[in-house]
Amino acid sequence: MKPIGVLIFDNFQLLDAAGPIAAFEIADRYRPGAYRIETLSKAGGLVNSSSGVAMNSRSFRPDDDLDTVMVVGGEGTRGPAVCADTLAWVRAASATARRTASVCSGAYVLAEAGLLDGRRATTHWGRTDHFRRRYPAVRLEPDRIFVQDGDVWTSAGITAGIDLALALIGQDLGEDIARRTAQQLVVYHRRPGGQSQFSALLEMEAGGRFDPLLAWMRENLGLPLTVPDLAERAGMSERTFLRAFGAEVGFTPAKAVERLRLEAARALLESQPLRVEDVALEVGFGDPERMRRAFLRAFGQPPQSLRRTAAS
Repeated sequence: MKPIGVLIFDNFQLLDAAGPIAAFEIADRYRPGAYRIETLSKAGGLVNSSSGVAMNSRSFRPDDDLDTVMVVGGEGTRGPAVCADTLAWVRAASATARRTASVCSGAYVLAEAGLLDGRRATTHWGRTDHFRRRYPAVRLEPDRIFVQDGDVWTSAGITAGIDLALALIGQDLGEDIARRTAQQLVVYHRRPGGQSQFSALLEMEAGGRFDPLLAWMRENLGLPLTVPDLAERAGMSERTFLRAFGAEVGFTPAKAVERLRLEAARALLESQPLRVEDVALEVGFGDPERMRRAFLRAFGQPPQSLRRTAAS
């Protein structure tokens, strides 16, 4: 039996805790005795979440012997992140645990405890700038659902905690149990850690003049989509288009096209039994090697590896 300690605190995000807890609980139904789940807090007793719904807990102890330490996030993260007793417990518990994890802004607690220095990590995309400024020693990867670096796992916001828990279950009990747990949770697709936290199109749209062009680009990825073509469609000179597009969208046209193609290619690879070569043609990469290099830059893995992860 693997004891899992989920650290909560006043004003925590309820789903950050309840999502992973539910995943571990369901996995335990398929493999009885696999997990023992405890919610922990500094004082113990009922702890109010940011929604006002309380969760019961016991107080953490210096001699806690846990397999997994998981710190949740939420608006109340500021409290444990500056609490000397809590940080000392996190360090001590993590030193003896097999692995340590955080959900959303729970990464702040791990960072304050010094557990993320020099490591790759992620957190909610909305905290990216602040997190980077506060913890420059952390190798933040903001566009990830979850990140594993050795025995430390971090995840993005709220529902990403379920993806993280399913990955931990897969590591512990095998992918069949993780898949059955996902089905029981009615999670349509267990997202791999490298998946983007949000849509490329939504990221680039800003309610401005280029939104219709971006939508058209996503519907016509098989076309060349060169700067001259896009500038003509936008009714601008190439020079004006390049300057205005970059200023408003935040990306060069070439980068915007690549991100849209990557998103479309990944969706096809994870949902359709198409050859990599055919996907490259379908989304406009043309050359499979060109698509492979783009995948390595964006996701750190080639297309075939992401497909295998999605199918597992």
